[in-house]
Amino acid sequence: MTDDHTHVQEFFTARAANWDARFPDDGPAYDAAAGALSLHPGDAVLDAGCGTGRALPALRAAVGPQGTVVGVDLTVAMLEAAVRAGRHREGMLLLADVARLPLRSGALDAVFAAGLISHLSRPGPDLAELARVVRPGGQLALFHPIGRAALAARHGRRITDDDLRAEHNLRPMLARSGWRLDQYTDEDDRFLALAVRTA
Repeated sequence: MTDDHTHVQEFFTARAANWDARFPDDGPAYDAAAGALSLHPGDAVLDAGCGTGRALPALRAAVGPQGTVVGVDLTVAMLEAAVRAGRHREGMLLLADVARLPLRSGALDAVFAAGLISHLSRPGPDLAELARVVRPGGQLALFHPIGRAALAARHGRRITDDDLRAEHNLRPMLARSGWRLDQYTDEDDRFLALAVRTA
């Protein structure tokens, strides 16, 4: 395990028990972002870096009882919090690294990733791994319940040109990783980038 992984695990382990309580009003934003994927009944979707599983109910509602919902996270404590919240009933929870997913190539119709990209140790290769498990034409939603400027302000910073989520950085990185950026929204109350898996 890399130092980056250890840092991510330590960060989220310390916060897992109170994570949902810290952000009690994010539910509708998660629901809307999951809805933007245009999932259909019977589809297979991955919540990459699922944390406490806040997106799982919306993803399950979109794919229906015949669909497949998988939540993957690197941190045991976050998955335990998802179970305590009852969200394990909405999909299968796996302790795994998004850089090495235990899924076959082309198995999924879509990937939902909330707050993930800033925690990836190798964003380009990791996005390529997400592309590997999605069929051509499948979708990726990179989401955060607040925009880049609002998030930076929350942490006492300003956004900079080298921000991975800035469109001028994200678009070419996605393209190199097997994705085509189709929609990009960065507003105070939402960040959402929707991409399509290229052939």
